[in-house]
Amino acid sequence: MARGQLGGDLTALKEVRGFFEDRIAKWDSGKKEDLPKRDTEVIATAATLALQDALTTKKLHPLTRKALDRMWTLQQPNGAWDWLKCGWPPLEHDDYYGVVYVAVAVGHAPDDYAQEPQAKKGLDGFRKFFKNNPPPSLHHRAMLLWAAQKVPYLMTDRLKKSTIDELRTAQKKDGGWSLPMLGDWVGYDERPNDRTAPSDGYATGLVVYVLRQAGVPANDPAIERGVAWLNSNQRESGRWFTKSINTDRYHFITHAGTAYAVMALKACE
Repeated sequence: MARGQLGGDLTALKEVRGFFEDRIAKWDSGKKEDLPKRDTEVIATAATLALQDALTTKKLHPLTRKALDRMWTLQQPNGAWDWLKCGWPPLEHDDYYGVVYVAVAVGHAPDDYAQEPQAKKGLDGFRKFFKNNPPPSLHHRAMLLWAAQKVPYLMTDRLKKSTIDELRTAQKKDGGWSLPMLGDWVGYDERPNDRTAPSDGYATGLVVYVLRQAGVPANDPAIERGVAWLNSNQRESGRWFTKSINTDRYHFITHAGTAYAVMALKACE
């Protein structure tokens, strides 16, 4: 999602994209080894490629469409999917994240994909799910705010405003945000959620990006302070570090955090 917006030599990006396109093309080969490993593979692949199409070519790739169409066949009656739940918040621990991530993607998918019959039916399932399941964290409410910019009737204007206000309130004195401030997480190692933790790349990048999508101007003081934090906290490696809220052994969230940081800076030019 992020790399394509930076320009330059996109060879590595094409290799990554090619991996997922190859997976989609083989799902129906009839070979056991080519089947999706779990529903989440279909959902995450379809949604991410749809978002990348929206952010780069502005055209829905045929294999992206194939993945999206297959995704709807896995949607459950309650509007959700069997998302990967392995005790790794915020991305891999509840079905809500899977639904809201797909809502973001389908809303942004090019070529008016959201108006196609299967997508419209799926969106009705989203609305049913969100009506019956309020966002369990400020993180997920931020994701819903992002989705609601393109998908009507996901949030009331009052809830949009209160979400923006709460995200503003969560900003730290140094201008950044921290992931522990966006939810009452119980991570993989069952450590206490440290709401005093320092600002990190994931939360700062995500919040700045979502606020920009929600119409908060780039010269808003909160946005400017967030951008200043991002400009001051990129590491020599090029990444923005985010400490895992799940374990001290792996900090995979740093990859997502770096992507959101890039997207946030791009959104603010």
